[in-house]
Amino acid sequence: MIYKVILIKIDHRSTEAVKIQSILTDYGCNIKVRLGLHEVSKEFCANDGLIVLEVDGDKRTLNKMIKLLNAVEYVQAQLIEM
Repeated sequence: MIYKVILIKIDHRSTEAVKIQSILTDYGCNIKVRLGLHEVSKEFCANDGLIVLEVDGDKRTLNKMIKLLNAVEYVQAQLIEM
């Protein structure tokens, strides 16, 4: 079995989250699992974060999603297959 995971690093969550959410909504049928991580405490909420997606779909579709994500300023996305 091959696991397909997309890692998305966002450096300006407060300004870029809406754009990222729109792309993820468009590709919602390819997303099996979504996990969002960012540093938070009583005194601090980080403006950067990481989204981990387990995805399914053909390579062409997934590469198109990654291309759209990488076109957003302050965002880096990468597909990992294991």
